[in-house]
Amino acid sequence: MECLLLFLVCFSAFLPLTTCEDQRIPTEKLLVVTVATKETGGFSRFLRSAKYFNYTVKVLGRGETWTGGDYMSAPGGGQKVRLLKAALEKMTSEDQIVLFVDSFDVVFASSPKELLRKFQQAKHKVVFSSESLIWPDRHLEDKHPHVREGNRFLGSGGFIGYLPNVKQMISNWTGGDDDSDQLFFTKIYIDPAKRKALNITLDSKCRLFQNLHGALDEVVLKFENGRVRARNVQYDTLPVIIHGNGPTKLQINYLGNYIPNTWSFEDGCTVCHQNLRSLSALKESEFPLVVIGIFIQQPTPFVSVFFERLLKLQYPKNRLRLFIYNQEPHHEGQVSSFLQDHGSLYQDFKSVGPEEEMDAPASRDLAFDLCRKDEDCDYFFNLDIDVVLQNENTLKILIEQNLPIIAPMITRSGRLWSNFWGALSADGYYARSEDYVDIVQGRRVGVWNVPYVSSVYLVEAGVLRSDLKQNQLFTSSSLDPDMAFCHNVRSQGIFMFVSNMDTFGRILSTENYRTEHLHNDLWQIFENQQDWQDRYIHENYTRMMTDKLVENPCPDVYWFPIFTDVACNHMVEEMEHFGKWSGGGNVDTRIQGGYENVPTIDIHMNQINFEKEWHKFLLEYIAPVTEKMFPGYYTKAHFELAFVVRYKPDEQPFLRPHHDASTFTINIALNQVGIDYKGGGCRFLRYDCSIQAPRKGWALMHPGRLTHYHEGLPTTAGTRYIAVSFVDP
Repeated sequence: MECLLLFLVCFSAFLPLTTCEDQRIPTEKLLVVTVATKETGGFSRFLRSAKYFNYTVKVLGRGETWTGGDYMSAPGGGQKVRLLKAALEKMTSEDQIVLFVDSFDVVFASSPKELLRKFQQAKHKVVFSSESLIWPDRHLEDKHPHVREGNRFLGSGGFIGYLPNVKQMISNWTGGDDDSDQLFFTKIYIDPAKRKALNITLDSKCRLFQNLHGALDEVVLKFENGRVRARNVQYDTLPVIIHGNGPTKLQINYLGNYIPNTWSFEDGCTVCHQNLRSLSALKESEFPLVVIGIFIQQPTPFVSVFFERLLKLQYPKNRLRLFIYNQEPHHEGQVSSFLQDHGSLYQDFKSVGPEEEMDAPASRDLAFDLCRKDEDCDYFFNLDIDVVLQNENTLKILIEQNLPIIAPMITRSGRLWSNFWGALSADGYYARSEDYVDIVQGRRVGVWNVPYVSSVYLVEAGVLRSDLKQNQLFTSSSLDPDMAFCHNVRSQGIFMFVSNMDTFGRILSTENYRTEHLHNDLWQIFENQQDWQDRYIHENYTRMMTDKLVENPCPDVYWFPIFTDVACNHMVEEMEHFGKWSGGGNVDTRIQGGYENVPTIDIHMNQINFEKEWHKFLLEYIAPVTEKMFPGYYTKAHFELAFVVRYKPDEQPFLRPHHDASTFTINIALNQVGIDYKGGGCRFLRYDCSIQAPRKGWALMHPGRLTHYHEGLPTTAGTRYIAVSFVDP
């Protein structure tokens, strides 16, 4: 019975040999031949995929100059045929199987075993890849044999065949290196006699080869059981070899992020920890030298914070050189202050200010040139001023990835905007790739080959001195500097990567940043709330509930940290800069009714156009505390009055006993008792309870009416400032 079953299985394969074992072509009979005149990212990717499946690869043309023409836009590629012909002349084995493929834009998706099985099933001696588009001579269309189903035209970027047949096929090649290999093979194929003599066919349904040009809508990723394949949905096939021929380089780059098993849902990124450049064993003096280019092109919030973070970057400062380009006069003081205070920490620095009238593309080209022409420079690190680089190890992480150009993924808070594009539109602008949202939101984590990066990225200096040696990478009549740079990088076949393996930071919104105030960052609570919070909200605020940092010094009076020292200082300085303090009289046209029963010397938030921002602050940071401390009460944090009060012994030292016109009152100490002033505080008469040492940045919250009759205690020296809000009156 077993012998009968064996016979039936073998017979069903329609092969002439007598046993299944004899029918299979041993994988050791297969030799992959390719041409690569230089080492590129695409070539490395090709070899990695071949190694993954244990293909034996012979590389031709290494070290030679490419003279095969630019056959992306015009016919060419004859150099490949010349090299192949010479190599095959040295081979003699009659049963040798030769697979000839391009390498820069090819990946293997499956094993030699599957490839050979499908080759045998084609029942021909030579099988070419197929295309739906004819190139380079459209006039030959009618000469192509018709096929029952599938692609009709030959693709020269991949073919497989027995050695004798392949040698015979190219034996008559006498063309030049820049002649068309595609046209040469096409003329052989469309000649009925030659096609029959050589026993040639096309892989019309893309079972062996998938050319992407003209077939992008047919190819999708197939994730199944820890494996990733490209599936042709038109013919329901799983091609073994994927070729990004013609203008489909970006698509093969996208597919190469997954194939062969580069990334899967089960295993994540399987290559992200390969070929790393470790810095752990190096002394600080041995670290790569990095030129950091910092670019300020428009008024930007939190510039001082940017420089504070730059100082915290975990990298030896004597291995860093700074180039700072500032186009914005508003930030001149911050740049000069940083260089004056900290410039000596770095190996060297250079700055270009607004007075030099250098445009943005020229500044970036100049910065690249500083690294390119310095033989000691190992990397250039581009860092735009609107980048919030929270990860202090970012530079080390990027260097260790050992890639030509790599960006740390940063996003804009609460939005899908990031510093990379997953795809390009037909005219070279942004397009959303299928995996873009998953990458941005961290559902797919890895190091991704992408067509565009901006804002923050690392460039290997060797690339600048070789493939990117032209000195106007950022200059274009039609593209912005970042797009021009990425276009030039892509045109040289250099891969750009973005990593979301770590959390690196975010990018600021600069759209509505205005500069008419002294401390303009105070107004950023809407556009850049996370950065506003980091700058101005007390570090203990977020954990005060769990750690019981809310104190209860008097009945129904709560005391908790809310503002940083910087917030307090900025608020005071902003008010003094505005300078229009009230006279402290009962008549006050700023309030409804025009009469203040218990007047103070103050400036209202609406006088400095800060009322919307202050309401947002109360709603986001005060209301949650109120609802915790007064269970069952829910506030919308509307305020009748919000103002900063100034107490001075010779001006208004205290405030007589009174009720506030509020449901509850917030009183924030903006400076420090014992340092900035003496005395002060608040006394609740009903409970005979006083708070006499207000902590800077802490808020006092208490009911405003009926039960909490209170007074402001005398300030005996210096000047005391408090921010007061009458909420939900």
